Amino acid sequence: MTRLRIALYQPDIPGNTGTILRLAACLGLKVDIIEPAGFVLSDKNLKRAGMDYLASVAMTRHVNWQRFDEWRNSEGRRLVLASTKAAQPYTQFAFQDGDILLFGRESAGVPDDVHEMADARLLIPMVEGQRSINVAMSAAMITGEALRQIAWR
Repeated sequence: MTRLRIALYQPDIPGNTGTILRLAACLGLKVDIIEPAGFVLSDKNLKRAGMDYLASVAMTRHVNWQRFDEWRNSEGRRLVLASTKAAQPYTQFAFQDGDILLFGRESAGVPDDVHEMADARLLIPMVEGQRSINVAMSAAMITGEALRQIAWR
């Protein structure tokens, strides 16, 4: 069993959050939600995408970034941020068990101060002129690579 976690920074689209929760449930990963979210975190808002998988996911809600970061530091975990502003492709990064994979808001990513606090910042290479990949798709791609490296050897 891996200690890898997925963290969502102030998610603002319930369907994407539900999809990521379903992904985590199927892969046996825990999810951290860093509030405030852009919607009410209720079963009703997440149910459409998360379906009946929501009961299987271990989700921790953090009231704000500061509380999440205090918890993360107390656990000694690396923070690995997915960002369109990063330079290192996610496929060239050495993931470690216990990493927290952080994904920003669909509408705005993460603020600069959060970006700077990350231990690593990873990019999904895309063709020129495209802005970003859907956050749930990004989470699936990067999580899959991390698990390939640390748990599916």
